[in-house]
Order: sequence, then structure tokens, then C-alpha cells
Amino acid sequence: MDLTALTAISPIDGRYRNQLQHLDQYFSEFALMRYRILVEVEYLIRLSRKKFFDLQPSKIKSLRNLYQHFSPEKAMDIKEVEKTTNHDVKAVEYYIKKELDHLELEDIREWVHFGLTSQDINNTAIPLLWKESLENEYYPAVATLILTLKKLAANWKNIPMLAHTHGQPASPTRLGKEIMVFAERLLQQMELLQTIPNTCKFGGATGNFNAHYTAYPDINWIKFANDFCSKSLGLQRQQFTTQIEHYDHLAAQLDGIKRLNTILVDFCRDIWTYISMEYFKQKVKKGEVGSSAMPHKVNPIDFENAEGNLGLANAILEHLSAKLPVSRMQRDLTDSTVLRNLGVPFAHTVLALRSVEKGLGKLLLNESKIRQDLEQNWAVVAEAIQTVLRRENYPRPYEALKDLTRGVKTVDSKTINRFIDKLNISPALKKKLKAITPFNYLGKNPEW
Repeated sequence: MDLTALTAISPIDGRYRNQLQHLDQYFSEFALMRYRILVEVEYLIRLSRKKFFDLQPSKIKSLRNLYQHFSPEKAMDIKEVEKTTNHDVKAVEYYIKKELDHLELEDIREWVHFGLTSQDINNTAIPLLWKESLENEYYPAVATLILTLKKLAANWKNIPMLAHTHGQPASPTRLGKEIMVFAERLLQQMELLQTIPNTCKFGGATGNFNAHYTAYPDINWIKFANDFCSKSLGLQRQQFTTQIEHYDHLAAQLDGIKRLNTILVDFCRDIWTYISMEYFKQKVKKGEVGSSAMPHKVNPIDFENAEGNLGLANAILEHLSAKLPVSRMQRDLTDSTVLRNLGVPFAHTVLALRSVEKGLGKLLLNESKIRQDLEQNWAVVAEAIQTVLRRENYPRPYEALKDLTRGVKTVDSKTINRFIDKLNISPALKKKLKAITPFNYLGKNPEW
């Protein structure tokens, strides 16, 4: 069968292609070719600025058109060359040389890929496409989700809600604050992730500029490479490398995304649970069904889909971050095939972020159910009462409340008030204790 969205093996290119196909500008074979051409072309331009040869402004523009207007047809030309070379980077080099002939730049053909090994191209092209995918796709998506959570937290700021620790009723909280917990966690990890530099390797066959210094011993190639990576590509060059980038910073970024994903798994499970408790209902879309057999169901599918995709992404992210920094001596080839899958966890992560946003957009607050649970769990004010009694030096208040509430099926306002009436304390203090309810025993949080 021909490859289509219906015949694709991976759901990224199949079922979910309409949501993820824009990521092909970063993670496809076509994209990798384009970024390789970008690095080769910008290297040529940087060499010309150092007066190794002359390039007129019009020719520089034409050279940049090679990657700015790169097309699938041109990519197929490179694949044809690769059938002969059996080397993808060499095929790109030959393609550029052929294009130079068309641009009447035959005299600079041998400056293409001058002194470089394939990893000088791969370990700049891939960090560059990774950097741009983070900046253009991932960071904005997470920032949008954080903003959505903050808006919901503001809307639900004053909604009292029964908390649950160990699955049991616990001291009341506010729904908005519980949403802010996740907004803060995501924001802090995002800020931490963004401090990690985007690094690259550019230093010749084994990282020492052997060929460069042999050809031009008086040129400061280290400074040249540092400037090229930072000024032309926006990347930070690693100073001591083997044939490949050691991927330590990339691994840290992958771990950072994995940590953000883990927070979102936690969030999805909480919202799923709140839906099952009927704290939230969900908007119904005409024509949709929740079950093939049970017509009444409105399943929390967006949070379930998100959780599944986050888990799959994290499994791959974990392998990538553990594998990539490990290479035998000056290099082996295991990083190459693994790096080609960099877009897979990224795509599953983006898909999950969209699912979470979609799910949040369907939520309908069921405040009556939240209030009902608070009303049915007056035992949670026992903590407040015994703490005040401790302040008053009342004998064994914890034990007294424990005997009243632990294992008792029903503790309501009447139960609590009867207990307070029996206490040997002043009427004024009894009045204050009776004023404590599951609806106002909420503590305080910072403003947001």
C-alpha cells in the first residue's frame, strides 16, 4: 500500500497527522536535509567573511536560497545522490556543489565542507532544529497551558473544596489553589528548562581542527568556530569534544521535558478523578458518543489520551537521555539512528498538550456536588478544633477528637456542636469553635 494517513505505521503520521504534520519542518528527513544545507551554506558565508574567498552580496542571497527555498523535489535529488554515496551528509555536500555550478560559483566548490566531518554538520543541524522546535512549538504550548491554568485558578479562586489525602477526606482547600499548584510546578520547571544552553560540536574529525590547522596553521580556528556557532547559528559550541557532541545538555533538556510531562500526568489523573467524583461535568458535543454500548457516558477521553501520550513520550525521552551521552571512545554510530527519533517524543508531547487544553475547555464546574461533599464531611474540622484547644492548654484534645471522629460513619454539624457543648471551656470559645465549618476552614494562600 502507498503511505497515507491510513496506512502509516506510526499514529504520529497516521491518526494524528492532521494535528502534528507541521512538526515535519523540524523532524522529518526533509527538514534534516534543509538544516544540513543551512549549516553548510552559513559555513561557506562565514569563510568568505574571513577572506578565504570573495562572495558578492547577490551570491550570498542566492546561496541562502538553497535552504530558504528548499523543496521536496530538491530533497529527492539528494536522495538520488545518496543511493551512490550511501552517506547522507556527503550527498548533501555533492548537492550543494552541483548547485554552486548553477550559481556560477564553481571556483569555491572545494570550500564546501572544508576541513569538516559529517558530525560537524549533524551536531549543528540537529541542535539548531531542536532549538527552533522548542522556541517555536514547545515553549509557546506550555506557556499557553500555564496561562489557561492561571485563568481557571482565578475563576475558581473562592470555591471551597474537600481535599483528599491517601484517598480520604482531609482539611478543606480551594479549587483555584489546587489548580495553581500545577501552574506553579509547570512554570518553575519551564524556567529551569530554558536555562539549559543549546550546544553543538564543530571541530573536525575528532574535535581538534586537525585538518584546519594543517591547511592554515596561522588561523585561530577555535575562535572562528566559536563565532560561527554563536553568531551564525545561535548555538553554544562545546570546547572539548570527540567526533560527536557529548549530548549532555540535550539529555538535560530531554529530562526537563520528561519532568514537565510527569507533572502533567499527575494533573491529568487529578482532573480525571475530580470528573469521576462529579466535581466537574463535561460539555457534550452533538453527535459524539462516549461508549458504543452505554449511551449515558461522557468519558474524560482528552485527559486519558494526554496521559497515554505523555507516558509514551517519557519512555522514549528516558531512553534518549540515557543513551545519547554514551559513545565508545571517540565515537560510535549508535547516536545517529537514535537521534532520528528525536521528533517522536516531541510529537507525542505536543499532542498531549493539545489534549489537555481541549479537555480543560470542556470542563463544567459542578459546585453543588463539591458543596455536598463538604457538608457530608464535618469531621475535617476536627483538626481546627483540636488545634485551638491545644492553644488553650485543654487536656488531650487530639485524643478527644479522635474518639469522636475516627471510624464513625456520620459526623455532621450536629455531632460537632454536641461535642463542643460538652467541653469545659468558656461560652465565647464555644461560639468561636462552632463558627468553624468545612466551608470556611480554608487557611490562606499567596495572592495570584
